[in-house]
Amino acid sequence: MVPSTSERSLGDRNAWLALGVTTLVFFLSVIDISAVNVAFPSIRDDFGVSESTLGWVISGYNVTVASLLLVAGRYADSFGRKRLFIPGVATFMLGSTLSAIAPSVGFLIAARVIQGVGSAIIAPTAIAVVLPDFPPNKRSTIIGITGATGALGAVVGPALGAFLTDIWSWRGIFWINVPISVLVLVLAPRLLRESKNPAATGKIDLVGVPIGTVGVGLVMFAIVRSEEWGILDSRVLANAAVGLLLVWLLVRRSRGHSEPLLELDLFSLRSFASTNASLGLYSMAFTSGFLINSLLLQELWDQPLSVVGVALVPAPLLATIVSPIAGRYADKIGHRWILAGGSTLCGLPYLLYIVILDEEPTVWTHLVPTSLFVGVGVGLSIATWSSAGLSDVDPAQFGTANATIRTTQQIGYALGISVIVAILADVSSDPQASSFRWAWGFVGISYLAAAAMIALTFPRGNSESRTT
Repeated sequence: MVPSTSERSLGDRNAWLALGVTTLVFFLSVIDISAVNVAFPSIRDDFGVSESTLGWVISGYNVTVASLLLVAGRYADSFGRKRLFIPGVATFMLGSTLSAIAPSVGFLIAARVIQGVGSAIIAPTAIAVVLPDFPPNKRSTIIGITGATGALGAVVGPALGAFLTDIWSWRGIFWINVPISVLVLVLAPRLLRESKNPAATGKIDLVGVPIGTVGVGLVMFAIVRSEEWGILDSRVLANAAVGLLLVWLLVRRSRGHSEPLLELDLFSLRSFASTNASLGLYSMAFTSGFLINSLLLQELWDQPLSVVGVALVPAPLLATIVSPIAGRYADKIGHRWILAGGSTLCGLPYLLYIVILDEEPTVWTHLVPTSLFVGVGVGLSIATWSSAGLSDVDPAQFGTANATIRTTQQIGYALGISVIVAILADVSSDPQASSFRWAWGFVGISYLAAAAMIALTFPRGNSESRTT
């Protein structure tokens, strides 16, 4: 029998059980993203649609998540993280079920949007709902465990997606979410404690919410569609311009509202502002770097899917091991040099790829061994970004702060993918090593720019030393 959660000490057994529940559903959402990518050809063949139409299975999900993160974080802090987290899991489960039974690609895209709504709620609340249950000197470790879970999901996702698609169908990728979501929905009400901003009045900015949601959504839409329409297409530029205008209006409105969608006072914290600026650069490299090497293996080196899956596993697997260790050290010595070192370790291998990789396949002698350095760098940095951004944030603002960080991350991911798609536009028809060298250069420089930014702007010491 699970004990009552009404009264418990910081970091006790129930707190760890609650962390297990929230990381489980976070693990699901990470698996889902990478597994769907592997299943793309199977989904395309089932529905007989074009690549551009099928692209909305991912794009619709990503735009939805990015658009709603700020709203979810704001509502979680104002009305309760547990109160929002549980419906978020239910929505994610509903979207997964509808995706699994989709009779057409249009139905699947709509189901993925529903799934995206659930993910947008889960992302800022999964950490925010449990962090108040742990003392400040343990919070980087907790976020590190979450990061390790995400890295493990990145490892499991492609392999699980390939396995389920092979023995069953792509629908199995979505069905697997359902029983685990049910388990979370059974346990969460008893294990999670409610927390929110005690100063919140519940008066959400009803004008700022649609302005911010539509603004971020249009910026994301422009970035995503630039992959097909071109970055200088008038439709891309128009959507981006309107989106940026709405974001600017949101910033102006947030300055004077008692409960703004975007809490600008967070940016007065040097650690929070530095993290968001540096994370934007890091995120442009992170997802696009894995995409480049996946395309390298399949398009330039013509490797079978089984080899692709195995070759991409070691780096994230190593990151899974390193991430909790990095979290513990960040609690003790601070985030600055861990992030700078991790970002540098991520960037240098991509610049080395330019020199050591060419048309001749060298999967196990060059690519995989070099990628292990990326794995260590990702382990040092991927979860440490979140703990760095939250290190000086008042617990009352955890939901909003985490949502802002996640929004920066999502926009960075989309920008990076768009740049890589433009660089490698002809890779399927005419793969050339020179194109990959430009792509590796972009990723390497982005990582090193993030390292320089965090080293120059992030405050010294850990959060405890900065408050004494």
